[in-house]
Amino acid sequence: MSIVLGVLMLFAVIALMSLFTFKAPYGRKSVSALSGAACATFLPQAFLSYAIGEVFHVEIARQIGDVMGSMGGLAAGALVPLAFGISPVFSMIVGISLMKFKLLPAFIAAYLISFLIKEIEKRVTGGLDLIVVVLVAPLLTNLVATLIQPGVMGILTVIGGTITAATKGNPYVMGAVLGAIIPLVGMTPLSSMVLTSLIGLVGTPMAIGALGCTGNSFLNFSFFRKMKFGDDATTIAVTIEPLTQLDIISANPIPIFVTNLVAGAINGIIVTMFGLVVRVTGMATPWAGLIVVFGMNPLVKTLIAVILIFINSTIWAYVGAYFFNHADIKIHTIDEIREAKDEKEAGHVVHGHAAV
Repeated sequence: MSIVLGVLMLFAVIALMSLFTFKAPYGRKSVSALSGAACATFLPQAFLSYAIGEVFHVEIARQIGDVMGSMGGLAAGALVPLAFGISPVFSMIVGISLMKFKLLPAFIAAYLISFLIKEIEKRVTGGLDLIVVVLVAPLLTNLVATLIQPGVMGILTVIGGTITAATKGNPYVMGAVLGAIIPLVGMTPLSSMVLTSLIGLVGTPMAIGALGCTGNSFLNFSFFRKMKFGDDATTIAVTIEPLTQLDIISANPIPIFVTNLVAGAINGIIVTMFGLVVRVTGMATPWAGLIVVFGMNPLVKTLIAVILIFINSTIWAYVGAYFFNHADIKIHTIDEIREAKDEKEAGHVVHGHAAV
Protein backbone atom coordinates (compact mmCIF):
# COMPACT_ATOMS: atom_id res chain seq x y z
CA MET A 1 0.00 0.00 0.00
CA SER A 2 2.83 2.39 0.83
CA ILE A 3 4.33 1.79 -2.63
CA VAL A 4 1.04 2.73 -4.31
CA LEU A 5 0.68 5.81 -2.11
CA GLY A 6 4.26 6.91 -2.77
CA VAL A 7 3.94 6.49 -6.52
CA LEU A 8 0.56 8.26 -6.65
CA MET A 9 1.87 11.21 -4.63
CA LEU A 10 4.95 11.41 -6.84
CA PHE A 11 2.78 11.41 -9.96
CA ALA A 12 0.57 14.10 -8.39
CA VAL A 13 3.58 16.39 -7.91
CA ILE A 14 4.77 15.78 -11.48
CA ALA A 15 1.26 16.34 -12.89
CA LEU A 16 0.79 19.54 -10.90
CA MET A 17 4.13 20.96 -11.99
CA SER A 18 3.50 19.94 -15.60
CA LEU A 19 0.08 21.59 -15.54
CA PHE A 20 1.60 24.74 -14.08
CA THR A 21 4.38 24.69 -16.68
CA PHE A 22 2.09 24.59 -19.70
CA LYS A 23 -1.06 26.37 -18.48
CA ALA A 24 -0.09 29.05 -15.92
CA PRO A 25 0.88 32.58 -17.05
CA TYR A 26 4.68 32.67 -17.40
CA GLY A 27 4.57 28.99 -16.36
CA ARG A 28 7.28 27.59 -18.63
CA LYS A 29 9.61 30.53 -18.03
CA SER A 30 9.07 30.33 -14.27
CA VAL A 31 9.76 26.59 -14.13
CA SER A 32 12.91 27.16 -16.19
CA ALA A 33 13.89 29.74 -13.57
CA LEU A 34 13.20 27.18 -10.83
CA SER A 35 15.41 24.68 -12.62
CA GLY A 36 18.07 27.35 -12.99
CA ALA A 37 17.89 28.09 -9.26
CA ALA A 38 18.44 24.41 -8.48
CA CYS A 39 21.39 24.29 -10.88
CA ALA A 40 22.89 27.44 -9.34
CA THR A 41 22.71 26.10 -5.78
CA PHE A 42 22.44 22.31 -5.55
CA LEU A 43 24.82 21.59 -8.43
CA PRO A 44 27.71 23.67 -6.98
CA GLN A 45 26.97 22.09 -3.59
CA ALA A 46 27.22 18.64 -5.16
CA PHE A 47 30.56 19.33 -6.80
CA LEU A 48 32.17 21.50 -4.11
CA SER A 49 30.81 20.04 -0.87
CA TYR A 50 30.68 16.36 -1.80
CA ALA A 51 32.66 15.64 -4.97
CA ILE A 52 35.62 17.81 -3.86
CA GLY A 53 35.11 18.67 -0.19
CA GLU A 54 34.14 15.22 1.08
CA VAL A 55 36.02 12.97 -1.34
CA PHE A 56 39.29 14.94 -1.37
CA HIS A 57 38.87 16.55 2.10
CA VAL A 58 39.12 20.15 0.84
CA GLU A 59 37.47 22.08 3.65
CA ILE A 60 37.21 25.46 1.86
CA ALA A 61 35.38 23.78 -1.04
CA ARG A 62 32.98 22.15 1.43
CA GLN A 63 32.25 25.48 3.14
CA ILE A 64 31.62 27.32 -0.13
CA GLY A 65 29.44 24.50 -1.42
CA ASP A 66 27.36 24.40 1.76
CA VAL A 67 26.76 28.15 1.60
CA MET A 68 25.74 27.97 -2.05
CA GLY A 69 23.46 25.00 -1.37
CA SER A 70 21.62 26.98 1.30
CA MET A 71 20.80 29.81 -1.13
CA GLY A 72 17.96 28.10 -3.04
CA GLY A 73 15.40 30.61 -1.81
CA LEU A 74 17.50 33.57 -2.91
CA ALA A 75 18.20 32.04 -6.33
CA ALA A 76 14.55 31.19 -7.01
CA GLY A 77 13.39 34.54 -5.65
CA ALA A 78 15.70 36.42 -8.03
CA LEU A 79 15.39 34.29 -11.16
CA VAL A 80 11.58 34.06 -11.25
CA PRO A 81 11.00 37.84 -11.48
CA LEU A 82 13.70 37.98 -14.17
CA ALA A 83 11.69 35.38 -16.12
CA PHE A 84 8.76 37.83 -15.99
CA GLY A 85 10.94 40.52 -17.56
CA ILE A 86 11.19 42.50 -14.30
CA SER A 87 14.28 44.66 -13.84
CA PRO A 88 17.37 43.00 -12.29
CA VAL A 89 17.33 45.40 -9.33
CA PHE A 90 13.73 44.57 -8.41
CA SER A 91 14.43 40.87 -8.97
CA MET A 92 17.35 40.96 -6.57
CA ILE A 93 15.23 42.75 -3.96
CA VAL A 94 12.76 39.85 -4.09
CA GLY A 95 15.53 37.25 -4.10
CA ILE A 96 17.42 38.65 -1.12
CA SER A 97 14.20 38.95 0.87
CA LEU A 98 13.65 35.19 0.36
CA MET A 99 17.15 34.10 1.37
CA LYS A 100 16.02 32.22 4.51
CA PHE A 101 13.29 30.20 2.75
CA LYS A 102 13.39 26.84 1.01
CA LEU A 103 13.38 26.51 -2.77
CA LEU A 104 9.71 25.78 -3.50
CA PRO A 105 8.07 28.22 -1.02
CA ALA A 106 10.42 30.92 -2.31
CA PHE A 107 9.50 30.02 -5.88
CA ILE A 108 5.75 30.29 -5.16
CA ALA A 109 6.11 33.57 -3.27
CA ALA A 110 8.32 35.09 -5.99
CA TYR A 111 5.91 33.95 -8.70
CA LEU A 112 2.93 35.58 -6.99
CA ILE A 113 4.70 38.83 -6.10
CA SER A 114 6.05 39.18 -9.64
CA PHE A 115 2.55 39.98 -10.94
CA LEU A 116 2.32 42.87 -8.48
CA ILE A 117 5.78 44.19 -9.37
CA LYS A 118 4.88 44.08 -13.08
CA GLU A 119 1.90 46.32 -12.32
CA ILE A 120 4.05 48.69 -10.23
CA GLU A 121 6.52 48.99 -13.12
CA LYS A 122 3.64 49.86 -15.47
CA ARG A 123 1.74 52.29 -13.29
CA VAL A 124 4.29 54.05 -11.05
CA THR A 125 6.59 56.75 -12.37
CA GLY A 126 10.23 55.79 -12.96
CA GLY A 127 12.36 56.41 -9.86
CA LEU A 128 9.36 56.35 -7.55
CA ASP A 129 8.70 52.71 -8.48
CA LEU A 130 11.94 51.71 -6.73
CA ILE A 131 10.72 53.19 -3.44
CA VAL A 132 7.35 51.47 -3.80
CA VAL A 133 8.98 48.10 -4.54
CA VAL A 134 11.39 48.46 -1.60
CA LEU A 135 8.52 49.25 0.77
CA VAL A 136 6.08 46.63 -0.52
CA ALA A 137 7.87 43.66 -2.08
CA PRO A 138 10.12 42.37 0.76
CA LEU A 139 7.39 42.52 3.40
CA LEU A 140 4.69 41.00 1.22
CA THR A 141 6.98 38.33 -0.22
CA ASN A 142 8.13 37.31 3.26
CA LEU A 143 4.55 37.15 4.48
CA VAL A 144 3.47 34.87 1.64
CA ALA A 145 6.52 32.61 2.00
CA THR A 146 6.09 32.39 5.79
CA LEU A 147 2.44 31.39 5.43
CA ILE A 148 2.96 28.70 2.80
CA GLN A 149 6.32 27.20 3.80
CA PRO A 150 5.08 24.89 6.62
CA GLY A 151 2.30 23.39 4.48
CA VAL A 152 4.41 23.05 1.33
CA MET A 153 7.37 21.50 3.11
CA GLY A 154 5.09 19.23 5.13
CA ILE A 155 3.54 17.79 1.97
CA LEU A 156 6.92 17.31 0.29
CA THR A 157 8.36 15.67 3.42
CA VAL A 158 5.45 13.21 3.50
CA ILE A 159 6.03 12.33 -0.18
CA GLY A 160 9.77 11.85 0.32
CA GLY A 161 9.22 9.84 3.51
CA THR A 162 6.59 7.65 1.88
CA ILE A 163 8.86 6.85 -1.07
CA THR A 164 11.80 6.09 1.26
CA ALA A 165 9.64 3.84 3.42
CA ALA A 166 8.27 2.06 0.35
CA THR A 167 11.82 1.52 -0.89
CA LYS A 168 12.65 -0.29 2.35
CA GLY A 169 9.46 -2.35 2.20
CA ASN A 170 9.71 -3.51 -1.42
CA PRO A 171 12.96 -2.06 -2.74
CA TYR A 172 13.07 -3.57 -6.22
CA VAL A 173 9.59 -2.41 -7.21
CA MET A 174 10.29 1.12 -6.00
CA GLY A 175 13.75 0.98 -7.60
CA ALA A 176 12.15 0.19 -10.95
CA VAL A 177 9.52 2.92 -10.52
CA LEU A 178 11.99 5.63 -9.51
CA GLY A 179 14.49 4.50 -12.14
CA ALA A 180 11.82 4.82 -14.80
CA ILE A 181 10.28 8.13 -13.67
CA ILE A 182 13.15 10.34 -12.51
CA PRO A 183 15.24 10.25 -15.74
CA LEU A 184 12.09 11.04 -17.76
CA VAL A 185 11.40 14.07 -15.57
CA GLY A 186 15.00 15.11 -16.33
CA MET A 187 13.94 15.50 -19.97
CA THR A 188 11.11 17.93 -19.16
CA PRO A 189 11.16 21.58 -18.05
CA LEU A 190 10.50 20.46 -14.47
CA SER A 191 13.98 18.85 -14.24
CA SER A 192 14.83 15.78 -12.18
CA MET A 193 17.15 17.84 -9.98
CA VAL A 194 14.25 20.09 -8.99
CA LEU A 195 11.87 17.16 -8.40
CA THR A 196 14.26 15.25 -6.14
CA SER A 197 15.12 18.47 -4.30
CA LEU A 198 11.46 19.26 -3.69
CA ILE A 199 10.54 15.85 -2.28
CA GLY A 200 13.81 15.52 -0.36
CA LEU A 201 15.01 12.17 -1.70
CA VAL A 202 18.12 10.79 0.04
CA GLY A 203 19.72 7.38 0.48
CA THR A 204 19.13 4.67 -2.12
CA PRO A 205 16.22 6.54 -3.80
CA MET A 206 18.55 9.47 -4.45
CA ALA A 207 21.26 7.14 -5.79
CA ILE A 208 18.66 5.67 -8.16
CA GLY A 209 17.85 9.21 -9.34
CA ALA A 210 21.52 10.13 -9.79
CA LEU A 211 22.63 7.00 -11.64
CA GLY A 212 19.31 6.80 -13.46
CA CYS A 213 20.11 10.17 -15.04
CA THR A 214 23.63 8.99 -15.82
CA GLY A 215 22.20 5.90 -17.50
CA ASN A 216 19.83 8.19 -19.40
CA SER A 217 22.85 10.05 -20.80
CA PHE A 218 24.63 6.79 -21.72
CA LEU A 219 21.49 5.65 -23.55
CA ASN A 220 20.80 8.90 -25.38
CA PHE A 221 24.37 9.13 -26.65
CA SER A 222 23.88 5.95 -28.70
CA PHE A 223 20.14 6.36 -29.27
CA PHE A 224 20.37 9.86 -30.79
CA ARG A 225 23.17 8.74 -33.13
CA LYS A 226 21.28 5.65 -34.32
CA MET A 227 18.00 7.57 -34.76
CA LYS A 228 19.80 10.44 -36.57
CA PHE A 229 17.84 13.08 -34.65
CA GLY A 230 20.60 15.62 -35.27
CA ASP A 231 24.30 16.18 -35.76
CA ASP A 232 27.21 15.35 -33.43
CA ALA A 233 26.63 18.57 -31.49
CA THR A 234 23.05 17.51 -30.74
CA THR A 235 24.20 14.08 -29.52
CA ILE A 236 26.92 15.51 -27.28
CA ALA A 237 24.58 18.16 -25.87
CA VAL A 238 21.85 15.67 -24.90
CA THR A 239 24.50 13.42 -23.33
CA ILE A 240 25.81 16.25 -21.16
CA GLU A 241 22.44 17.78 -20.25
CA PRO A 242 19.08 16.59 -21.69
CA LEU A 243 17.40 19.92 -20.90
CA THR A 244 19.46 21.56 -23.67
CA GLN A 245 17.57 19.49 -26.26
CA LEU A 246 13.97 19.96 -25.10
CA ASP A 247 12.82 20.89 -28.62
CA ILE A 248 13.87 17.62 -30.20
CA ILE A 249 12.77 15.56 -27.18
CA SER A 250 9.29 17.12 -27.20
CA ALA A 251 9.09 16.55 -30.98
CA ASN A 252 9.85 12.80 -30.58
CA PRO A 253 8.35 11.88 -27.20
CA ILE A 254 7.29 8.29 -27.93
CA PRO A 255 10.63 6.79 -29.07
CA ILE A 256 12.73 8.77 -26.58
CA PHE A 257 10.51 8.35 -23.51
CA VAL A 258 9.61 4.69 -24.10
CA THR A 259 13.22 3.64 -24.62
CA ASN A 260 14.43 5.59 -21.59
CA LEU A 261 11.54 4.28 -19.47
CA VAL A 262 12.43 0.61 -20.00
CA ALA A 263 16.17 1.07 -19.54
CA GLY A 264 15.65 3.34 -16.53
CA ALA A 265 13.51 0.78 -14.71
CA ILE A 266 16.25 -1.83 -15.05
CA ASN A 267 18.92 0.70 -14.01
CA GLY A 268 16.89 1.44 -10.88
CA ILE A 269 16.88 -2.26 -9.99
CA ILE A 270 20.66 -2.43 -10.54
CA VAL A 271 21.27 0.47 -8.11
CA THR A 272 18.94 -1.16 -5.57
CA MET A 273 20.76 -4.51 -5.86
CA PHE A 274 24.09 -2.85 -5.04
CA GLY A 275 22.61 -0.81 -2.16
CA LEU A 276 24.23 2.43 -3.28
CA VAL A 277 23.29 5.62 -1.40
CA VAL A 278 23.52 9.39 -1.77
CA ARG A 279 23.18 11.33 1.47
CA VAL A 280 22.21 14.68 -0.06
CA THR A 281 19.12 15.57 -2.07
CA GLY A 282 18.87 17.12 -5.54
CA MET A 283 21.60 14.99 -7.16
CA ALA A 284 19.47 13.68 -10.06
CA THR A 285 21.84 15.07 -12.66
CA PRO A 286 23.97 12.95 -15.02
CA TRP A 287 27.57 13.77 -14.20
CA ALA A 288 27.60 15.57 -10.84
CA GLY A 289 25.35 12.80 -9.53
CA LEU A 290 27.78 10.16 -10.82
CA ILE A 291 30.73 11.81 -9.05
CA VAL A 292 28.79 12.10 -5.79
CA VAL A 293 27.79 8.41 -5.94
CA PHE A 294 31.45 7.46 -6.32
CA GLY A 295 32.34 9.75 -3.41
CA MET A 296 29.76 8.26 -1.03
CA ASN A 297 30.05 4.53 -1.80
CA PRO A 298 32.78 1.85 -2.03
CA LEU A 299 34.73 2.32 -5.26
CA VAL A 300 34.65 -1.25 -6.64
CA LYS A 301 30.95 -1.78 -5.91
CA THR A 302 30.04 1.55 -7.51
CA LEU A 303 32.23 0.88 -10.55
CA ILE A 304 30.59 -2.50 -11.19
CA ALA A 305 27.11 -0.95 -10.89
CA VAL A 306 28.01 1.88 -13.29
CA ILE A 307 29.44 -0.59 -15.83
CA LEU A 308 26.24 -2.66 -15.68
CA ILE A 309 24.15 0.51 -16.11
CA PHE A 310 26.28 1.51 -19.10
CA ILE A 311 25.83 -1.93 -20.70
CA ASN A 312 22.08 -2.03 -20.03
CA SER A 313 21.54 1.53 -21.29
CA THR A 314 23.56 0.93 -24.46
CA ILE A 315 21.72 -2.32 -25.23
CA TRP A 316 18.34 -0.61 -24.93
CA ALA A 317 19.58 2.29 -27.07
CA TYR A 318 20.24 -0.14 -29.92
CA VAL A 319 17.03 -2.12 -29.30
CA GLY A 320 14.96 1.09 -29.21
CA ALA A 321 16.65 2.49 -32.31
CA TYR A 322 16.05 -0.73 -34.25
CA PHE A 323 12.40 -0.88 -33.23
CA PHE A 324 11.51 2.77 -33.84
CA ASN A 325 13.48 2.99 -37.09
CA HIS A 326 11.24 0.20 -38.39
CA ALA A 327 8.01 1.34 -36.70
CA ASP A 328 5.36 3.46 -38.37
CA ILE A 329 6.24 6.57 -36.34
CA LYS A 330 7.31 9.87 -37.84
CA ILE A 331 10.76 10.92 -36.63
CA HIS A 332 11.46 14.64 -36.46
CA THR A 333 15.07 15.79 -36.90
CA ILE A 334 16.75 18.93 -35.62
CA ASP A 335 16.85 20.32 -39.19
CA GLU A 336 13.05 20.02 -39.49
CA ILE A 337 12.56 21.76 -36.16
CA ARG A 338 14.90 24.60 -37.16
CA GLU A 339 13.16 25.00 -40.52
CA ALA A 340 9.76 25.15 -38.81
CA LYS A 341 11.06 27.83 -36.42
CA ASP A 342 12.52 29.85 -39.29
CA GLU A 343 9.22 29.68 -41.22
CA LYS A 344 7.28 30.74 -38.13
CA GLU A 345 9.60 33.70 -37.52
CA ALA A 346 9.43 34.66 -41.21
CA GLY A 347 5.63 34.53 -41.02
CA HIS A 348 5.65 36.89 -38.04
CA VAL A 349 7.89 39.32 -39.92
CA VAL A 350 5.65 39.28 -43.03
CA HIS A 351 2.56 39.72 -40.89
CA GLY A 352 4.20 42.65 -39.09
CA HIS A 353 5.03 44.41 -42.37
CA ALA A 354 1.53 43.80 -43.65
CA ALA A 355 0.08 45.35 -40.52
CA VAL A 356 2.24 48.43 -41.00
